[in-house]
Amino acid sequence: MEKFCNSTFWNSSFLDRPEVDLPLCFEQTVLAWIPLCFLWLLAPWQLLHVYKSRTKKSSVTKFYLAKQVLVGFLLILPAIELALVFTENSGQASVPPIKYTNPILYLCTWLLVLLIQHSRQWCIQKNSWFLSIFWILSIFCGTFQFQTLIRALLQDSKSNMAYSCLYFISYGFQILILILSAFSETRDSSHNPSSTASFLSSITFSWFDRMVVKGYKQPLTLEDIWDVDEEIKTKSVVSRFEAFMARDLQKARQAFQRRRQKNSQRSSTLHGLNKNQSQSQDVLVLEETKKKKKKSGNTKDYPKSWLVKSLFRTFYMVLLKSFLLKLVHDIFLFLNPQLLKFLIAFVSDQDTYVWAGYLFAILLFAVTLIQSICLQSYFQICFMLGMSVRTTIMACVYKKALTLSNLARKQYTVGETVNLMSVDAQKLMDVTNYLHLVWSTCFQIIVSIYFLWRELGPSVFAGIGVMVLLVPVNGILATKNRHTQVKNMKYKDKRLKIMNEILSGIKILKYFAWEHSFEDQVYNLRKKELKNLRSFGQRQALMILLLQLAPVLVSVVTFSVYVLVDSNNILDAEKAFTSITLFNILRFPLTMLPMVVSFILQASVSTERLEKYLGGDDLDTSAIRHVCNFDKAVQFSEASFTWDRDLETTIQDVNLDILPGQLVAVVGTVGSGKSSLMSAMLGEMEHVHGHITIKAWIQNGTIKDNILFGSEFNEKRYQQVLEACALLPDLEILPGGDLAEIGEKGINLSGGQKQRVSLARATYQNSDIYILDDPLSAVDAHVGKHIFNKVFGPSGMLNGKTRILVTHSIHFLPQVDEIVVLGNGTILEKGSYHDLLAKKGVFAKNMKTFLNHSGPEGEATVNDDSEEEDDCGLVPTMEELPEDAASLNMRRENSLRRTMSRSSRSSGKHLKSLKNSLKIQDVKALKEKEDLVVKGQKLIKKEFVETGKVKLSIYLKYLQAVGWCSIFFIIFIFIMNSIAFIGSNFWLSSWTSDSEIFNSTNYPASQRDMRIGVFGALGLAQGISVFIASFWSVYSFIHASKILHRQLLNNILRAPMSFFDTTPTGRIVNRFSGDISTMDDILPQTLRNWIVCFLAIVSTLVMICIATPVFTIIIIPLGIIYVSVQVFYVATSRQLRRLDSITRSPIYSHFSETVTGLTVIRAFEHQQRFLTHSETVMDTNQKCIFAWISSNRWLAIRLESIGNLIIFCSALLLVIYRNTLRGDTVGFVLSNALNITQTLNWLVRMTSEAETNIVAIERINEYINVENEAPWVMDKRPPADWPSKGEIQFSDYQVRYRPELDLVLKGITCHIKSSEKVGVVGRTGAGKSSLTNCLFRILEATGGQIIIDGIDIASIGLHDLRGKLTIIPQDPILFSGSLRMNLDPFNNYSDEELWNALELAHLKSFVAGLQHGLSYEVAEGGDNLSIGQRQLLCLGRAVLRKSKILILDEATAAVDLETDHLIQTTIRNEFSQSTVITIAHRLHTIMDSDKIMVLDNGRIVEYGSPEELLAKSGLFYSMAKEAGIENVNNTAL
Repeated sequence: MEKFCNSTFWNSSFLDRPEVDLPLCFEQTVLAWIPLCFLWLLAPWQLLHVYKSRTKKSSVTKFYLAKQVLVGFLLILPAIELALVFTENSGQASVPPIKYTNPILYLCTWLLVLLIQHSRQWCIQKNSWFLSIFWILSIFCGTFQFQTLIRALLQDSKSNMAYSCLYFISYGFQILILILSAFSETRDSSHNPSSTASFLSSITFSWFDRMVVKGYKQPLTLEDIWDVDEEIKTKSVVSRFEAFMARDLQKARQAFQRRRQKNSQRSSTLHGLNKNQSQSQDVLVLEETKKKKKKSGNTKDYPKSWLVKSLFRTFYMVLLKSFLLKLVHDIFLFLNPQLLKFLIAFVSDQDTYVWAGYLFAILLFAVTLIQSICLQSYFQICFMLGMSVRTTIMACVYKKALTLSNLARKQYTVGETVNLMSVDAQKLMDVTNYLHLVWSTCFQIIVSIYFLWRELGPSVFAGIGVMVLLVPVNGILATKNRHTQVKNMKYKDKRLKIMNEILSGIKILKYFAWEHSFEDQVYNLRKKELKNLRSFGQRQALMILLLQLAPVLVSVVTFSVYVLVDSNNILDAEKAFTSITLFNILRFPLTMLPMVVSFILQASVSTERLEKYLGGDDLDTSAIRHVCNFDKAVQFSEASFTWDRDLETTIQDVNLDILPGQLVAVVGTVGSGKSSLMSAMLGEMEHVHGHITIKAWIQNGTIKDNILFGSEFNEKRYQQVLEACALLPDLEILPGGDLAEIGEKGINLSGGQKQRVSLARATYQNSDIYILDDPLSAVDAHVGKHIFNKVFGPSGMLNGKTRILVTHSIHFLPQVDEIVVLGNGTILEKGSYHDLLAKKGVFAKNMKTFLNHSGPEGEATVNDDSEEEDDCGLVPTMEELPEDAASLNMRRENSLRRTMSRSSRSSGKHLKSLKNSLKIQDVKALKEKEDLVVKGQKLIKKEFVETGKVKLSIYLKYLQAVGWCSIFFIIFIFIMNSIAFIGSNFWLSSWTSDSEIFNSTNYPASQRDMRIGVFGALGLAQGISVFIASFWSVYSFIHASKILHRQLLNNILRAPMSFFDTTPTGRIVNRFSGDISTMDDILPQTLRNWIVCFLAIVSTLVMICIATPVFTIIIIPLGIIYVSVQVFYVATSRQLRRLDSITRSPIYSHFSETVTGLTVIRAFEHQQRFLTHSETVMDTNQKCIFAWISSNRWLAIRLESIGNLIIFCSALLLVIYRNTLRGDTVGFVLSNALNITQTLNWLVRMTSEAETNIVAIERINEYINVENEAPWVMDKRPPADWPSKGEIQFSDYQVRYRPELDLVLKGITCHIKSSEKVGVVGRTGAGKSSLTNCLFRILEATGGQIIIDGIDIASIGLHDLRGKLTIIPQDPILFSGSLRMNLDPFNNYSDEELWNALELAHLKSFVAGLQHGLSYEVAEGGDNLSIGQRQLLCLGRAVLRKSKILILDEATAAVDLETDHLIQTTIRNEFSQSTVITIAHRLHTIMDSDKIMVLDNGRIVEYGSPEELLAKSGLFYSMAKEAGIENVNNTAL
């Protein structure tokens, strides 16, 4: 080397002087070549990577040009240098070889840099990270040569002037390029800048500055937030994961099958199936289904341990990256105590040169800086991974829900599946953030033990022994806590399930005044939940005590043993404070280890739950075959189906051929298996292509959305469908027409409207086969007739399609092609109407019962023909209509209806008026379009987002719930803890100064024992004070949780019905799940940690200032920066957290809507559309989380830099003032300063956590303050036997649904006498159901009053009123729980009374036949009973209460005629003494009423006895005529 440079290469004497320097040769070779080696080694790999992942070339930017030009200049410099060398060379002899090699090396290198920078044009990220590192290295290594050359010039201005100048210019250019490469080249503002950020910008998170500034100026909205990159969007993450999942799940399933075979061999003897069962199962054509049978039979076992594997395979690269970063961080972590040791030695030894001190200070700063950068990048990667894992799980659960088989679905309620999506996915997200700590904690523990051994020798093991002893104790506490957690999850599931049901059936609870019973159920579960939380908290407090004591105990034990073992061991500053720093490092892994273990345990519970769900069986549609060229539309051959393998088959040996284009009616009694037959065709039981309207399932959205259901919009067809389904008159009434928003599950539509929207949805989809499950049950007779004729009758829109119609409306049967009569799941008879009547079988018998004996067919058909004629005469054919009218296609159906009923035959006149009315309508329609959003059209309110700071009142509300005395006591105890902490530090400092006074021979034993004793006592004081504070806080915080939950529940149950109409269930449930869980689990810990952190920082700063008063000067500016960063950040973070909560609700509500409407989605084969929507909603939530994570990192890196500056400044001060300080002070100051970065970071983290989590209280508080309905019980209470007569008087009664809408009832006045039977009729939307709502005060009067038995109902409490009335509602809603609970939630009646009620409701035989009788568990929403049975159960409720006033709201809409007949009989007999108000669709049900009230458009148009109304030709007369009722006695259908 010496020859190569022609000068000294290395000489240690260079370092042994106050003016330190390195030899020039060393600088020009080793230091100059380090960056070059780095570049040349990594360049090929880098270029290959660019080549592989290239995108299209981007345009040339100013940045790119500037960088290339500067590198071009750099390229010229070595060329000039070479030229100089050659001119020199020609002059005289030997020029050292280095003068040639270095310029040539640099020439090649700059060419390579040009190439690399050019290649980045094909990348999204224009700045290469490794070029940035190269520039930093190059500048750093060049610094030494730079100062050497300057020194040389100062000593001798002539030496090597030209070379030096070239070097300085080149150095300057490199700095310029580094500055340029710090800037990011952005694409456009909407794109996420993180992908284009430069290396320096991404390690400091400066690309996020824009967002923080924006968030500080004004509250952020969703539009402000950047989308996430394509590769972490839901779709791409899930598709990657699914590839691995398919493989791993397959393997797991095989392993599971092997386990099953082993088990089944063992227990094969036990499984002798009885004959008929196995026979009925054999019918299930395909072997496949049998395999599945076995599989689902055993619910405990399932394919295991595949989920984690698949996740690992999907994300292993990310894990690897984060692993490397964490490793670098951990290694650098241990350089701190070593540097601290050198600094203490430097201060203690006055002979060391000053430059060594400065070097250590700078190194300390550099080490901490690199540590911070690694740690923050590691966190960013881990949190992003967590987010992707959560998204993956959520998307997979959603996908699975769409294909899950019915049996598997039965095991989960909607609430539980939503929990899988929210809670379990969140648990997995949490665990990914801590995953690396598993190895990192062990690594840190081993390394710190090694360094401690070097300091203190074998006595370390005393300390470590203490730590090891504490680990199993913690472990035991952690596992106990895990059990508590699992138990609590179960209670939470149950509580949410009940909440879900309460919210779904809130109307029933209000009608029956049952709120108290359900409130108590929730409270009881909540009590258990809080009891568990309490024991969880107590163990947590014990764990905190142990963790607090650990470092204190360890240092006490170690130092005591160290001093006691050998009298030569004296504790000096160097040893004590290096050890303390190492113990502090140890503290973190030991604290984290149990926490990580508990996280992993919690996640393992979630993994099991998810594996069970995702590994469940899919819907088996193998029994349904699709054949292209087949002469029949549907063919059942020997088909049997069941809902549950353990029960007998529901559909038995059905043989049925349905020809294309036929209209087939399926009839039968309640529970005869009609709906099951439909489900079987759909593959819902075990699939023909076709469409089905099974449940009238309505999605939250506009009416138009619900009808189009994702299809293309075709104006003409759409209008035809609206007209055919008789929806036009409704659209005129509804605010906003077809853009009126429908609430969840169609809350704000009447039953008939819901059915017609569902029917319109089916009709609009152009399919070959239509399966219609009783679509006419909830509509009036004349509307039913209209729909039958226009939609699925012989001349309807669906003419020529195959239509299978389940119906109870007998009067349509003459017009169908074939009738199938079902009974007990088998086909009793089939054939055309005439054939079946001629057969005189079951069908004919039934018809006889219900029809006039005078030749029913003749009458029915005659009637029909005349009606048809009527239609033809009236309505012009399409060709005759002018173009513009065709598109409007008879919107004025109402006026048509009236003209029809007058039934005049002068068609010409009509045509004219029709054309005119159509034209007028056209103009109106245009006007309506201009006035776009009509008031009341929006139903679901947008979720209210608080902005700005969380109000102080919210904090006060929470603290008040906790209790002020408790709070002051807790804070006081924590302050005591801090005082003990400061004391023990000072004590240690003075103990170490003993080493300078005494030497090992004359150290008095008494002094030694006092030092150890006091140090130990102070340590113990710390532990105990923390324990007391934690323990106390557990009780206080749980008390707060209890109070706030009670207030929330109380208030929600007292909210008026309008609140539930405008608020999606998901949003309310979110308050009870997410927000309550935040308040229970997260908030208390956050607040506790905040207090601890805050006091720790204060005490550290106090100690540093006492030791080195100069430090106060530095603290002030740093403090100002710190606070301003904090203020900037919190505004943004808080808003991002809020947006996260708000974008999360739609994920869950969309999910629960999907689960509810699954049959419809599957029938229409719209799974893909719903998936896409779900992905979009998840991505919106993802971008909020991404921004929030980045905001945390942005903050952390800035705070850690402030912390690093504090360390650097204290080190510098110690170097500057070294003459006035002692070693113990230095150790004392620095060991505390090193601790401060982490604590500072935690403090801001905790501040923002507290701010963001208190948002939960804010959201809970929002619903605690929801306006209530009238009080349940008032001071004025009606007499106990009220209403004794049941007399109802309406006087000028007016009502509207919401303040901004028009009146629904416009001044109703009438008098209903005691025990009168009143029928209420009118077309859909006339205000019939509103009438019942008013009697129960679900709607409060806008004007007028209702008086029952002389008491104005507005003057008494709601429970007093509702408890005395009875309703049999339109939707028979049941709750999960026993049958008894559904009939009598308060246990007011004896078993005898219940059985009696069931007998009267014609359910006694059914219930008696059930295994558990009255204790039979009803499924969520009553899904395990047929609609008819549910309706009868509601009748049972009414019979039990036996009020003086009974209201029937379209109660018999869903039952067959026989059941209807039974219900009517029961009501006539049981309620003969009561006033009965019946809202009816089938006129024959109310023909025997005393009075009939005809409503139209919110007014009473006719009121009188049926005879009177039939006598005059009014609205009722025309309705009766349509239903084929001539006189009162002829109640034919």
